[in-house]
Amino acid sequence: MIDVKDLSKAYHGNVVLNIPSLNISSGESFGLVGNNGAGKTTFFRLILDLIRPTSGAVFIQSENVMGSVSWKRFTGSYLDEGFLIDFLTPEEYFEFLADINGLSKGDVKEFYAIYEEFFNNEVLAKKKFIRELSSGNQKKVGIAAALMTKPELVILDEPFNSLDPTTQIRLTKLLKNLQEDKNVTTLISSHDLSHVTEVCERIVVLETGDIVQDIKTTSTTLKELEKYFSV
Repeated sequence: MIDVKDLSKAYHGNVVLNIPSLNISSGESFGLVGNNGAGKTTFFRLILDLIRPTSGAVFIQSENVMGSVSWKRFTGSYLDEGFLIDFLTPEEYFEFLADINGLSKGDVKEFYAIYEEFFNNEVLAKKKFIRELSSGNQKKVGIAAALMTKPELVILDEPFNSLDPTTQIRLTKLLKNLQEDKNVTTLISSHDLSHVTEVCERIVVLETGDIVQDIKTTSTTLKELEKYFSV
């Protein structure tokens, strides 16, 4: 699904990401962890062609993301509130996305039903603009929007941040349900080691832009990561 080749990003001569090679297979649930400044968000922004690499390239289904747009049709992502149109209500935002993606009113109704529990009666029918919602409820809107078109590739940056415990549990359930569809590839970054080990079958650890661990998740992975980050 995703191939990274000689990828680097530098700002004013300071290299913040350096990944010589990385492959993420179709259907894989991929977790990315690291301390602040490790390069997690930079990596996701490079995958989504939101910033350009200093060298190298990212390929999605063998196409360079910088030279194509076809990958965007099957990709859903949410990195931060900049992905939202915050002067719309959630309903207006979802209807806008439905319109540009060719979804019917029936599709939108089904979408609302699927995410009713996740929204927890805190998002829809509140007569509020997105910017007036709490940070947690804004994140709910962004995550749901990323999944609205049932994409084959899902990229979420720190999805558990700002969510209350109940919503974190519901998000975990949603992500696990995605994993059951082997045609869906998920990339998730998180500071929460327990959540990322629960929902990702493979975890890569970034440190100052370099991959220092690439491990398959097992029953001992959480303790191994906790030990690594406690040093």
